[in-house]
Amino acid sequence: MPSSPEDRLAVLIDSDNVAPGRIGALLAEIATYGVASVRRMYGDWTTDNLRGWKTAANEHAIQPVQQFAYTAGKNATDSAMIIDAMDLLYTERFDGFCLVSSDSDFTRLASRLRESGVTVYGFGERKTPKSFVTACDRFTYLDVLGDDAAEEPKAKTAKKRSTVKELRGDAKLVSLLRNGVEAASKDDDDGWATLGALGKTVRNQSPDFDPRNWGFAKLSDLVTTIGLFQVDKTPSGVRLKNK
Repeated sequence: MPSSPEDRLAVLIDSDNVAPGRIGALLAEIATYGVASVRRMYGDWTTDNLRGWKTAANEHAIQPVQQFAYTAGKNATDSAMIIDAMDLLYTERFDGFCLVSSDSDFTRLASRLRESGVTVYGFGERKTPKSFVTACDRFTYLDVLGDDAAEEPKAKTAKKRSTVKELRGDAKLVSLLRNGVEAASKDDDDGWATLGALGKTVRNQSPDFDPRNWGFAKLSDLVTTIGLFQVDKTPSGVRLKNK
């Protein structure tokens, strides 16, 4: 379902799989989808490797949830996060859930939340298993958001803008865009698709589709640069069709 600035979101962070320096940029991104009514981060705060989270928790009003590792080699944090997610779901107060992790253990949780009619936004590193990525309605890789610790976050951490040759050489991207334009234009006799319809179509097919993955801030910049489409910019918006 389309997001709204008024949507109430539950943000659940697997601190074992996310660097605290990403949180400011992450929450800024989430703010474009709705209001982060609940902000929780999960981990064993008695361990040295999570001490860096204290500043992030204070600065961004995130509630830390303590979960001891009962058995060596087993991640009890995942279970605590899953239980809380289901408890929050049953309150029926939330329009969406933001699951911040690169762990495949949350694949079933994402699927279950979607089955209940709420929107699931996933956030994680490039190493995130495809199963978790595709279980979400939308998935964003953290590296495109920037790093709070950098003096100029976006400039220093954003992916380098791809060249026309690189874009056209990306068979998956070309196929996704061409098929998306074809599907989004099926109701137009002249074969035109609106940019908004294209974006919705390709994200339904590939939840991790994001122009920033190729170094472009906007979808319009990506489709214009790749040069495979006839682009028509009108006062009412951008539309395009396959050449």
